[in-house]
Amino acid sequence: MIRYAGLLCALLLAPVASANDRYVDYYYPQITSEETFDRVIRTPPPTPKAVRIDFINVLTTAQLEAPANPRFVFFSKGEGATTLILTALDDEVFATLYRARAIMAQLTVSVRKGGFFQQQNLQDVATFYDLLQLMAFDELLITDGKTWTHRVHFER
Repeated sequence: MIRYAGLLCALLLAPVASANDRYVDYYYPQITSEETFDRVIRTPPPTPKAVRIDFINVLTTAQLEAPANPRFVFFSKGEGATTLILTALDDEVFATLYRARAIMAQLTVSVRKGGFFQQQNLQDVATFYDLLQLMAFDELLITDGKTWTHRVHFER
């Protein structure tokens, strides 16, 4: 009887994954922190799933063509590919959320060099998060692939 009471308590106290988190414990650990990115620098045009998939393919191709092995990977999930997941492949690259944010800052440099932000005169203000928001991603999940996952929710 005590065993059943303990099991019941464990189930009641365990974090509950929402319907949107059906990939928890398969692609990434439980969400341990969250933030909302609510800055809108431009109203995003309708962006089809294919554009988001192509974007991820470009990122992945660039990583695979680099001389060093990738230390993290990008992939998307969801019916419209609106969840971007960024997973570390080693224990050092995302050892902390602060290191993961440094990678986001590094990705911002690439975004600012891109032709789109230069054409739109946004190269001095746009960030990697702005690009994801403009491409109609709903969320970015950053994980060390071991113990933590950080969710960035994009408002439009």
